[in-house]
Amino acid sequence: MDALLWLPRLLYRAVVWLANSPKTLLIAYSILIVVCGVLYRHFEHRSIGDSIWWAVVTASTVGYGDISPTSWQARVMAGILISVMVLLVIPLITAHFASRLIVDNDAFRHEEQEEIKHHLRVIRAILEERQSDPVTSEGSANPPEGPSDR
Repeated sequence: MDALLWLPRLLYRAVVWLANSPKTLLIAYSILIVVCGVLYRHFEHRSIGDSIWWAVVTASTVGYGDISPTSWQARVMAGILISVMVLLVIPLITAHFASRLIVDNDAFRHEEQEEIKHHLRVIRAILEERQSDPVTSEGSANPPEGPSDR
């Protein structure tokens, strides 16, 4: 039962790790292609070149049809490869590039945010100090009531 609780968190962390690094995503994609190519070679008794070609064509979801699996093991693997690519790898690549394109150049850096917060604290202290001191100037818009104003 514990495995059911930590496994989703582990998978989520792995996906986040992959999504945040194009290099690791490219390495993971390459490993996926090579592993699927080697397995395809084993299941279908094809050359390694044909098997890698099949993995690339299948992973890209182009599916030329020049090489297709005949054994049930290779068909299951093809289904898994296509699903992983369509549901995980392609969205991660798209999200990574989209996040790079949608960068707010006007966003404040951390140091700038801290400086603004400091200035706001100073302004707040000044305002609180002024609110606690009554205005005594005769020329002000709302002078305090004196004995002559009653």
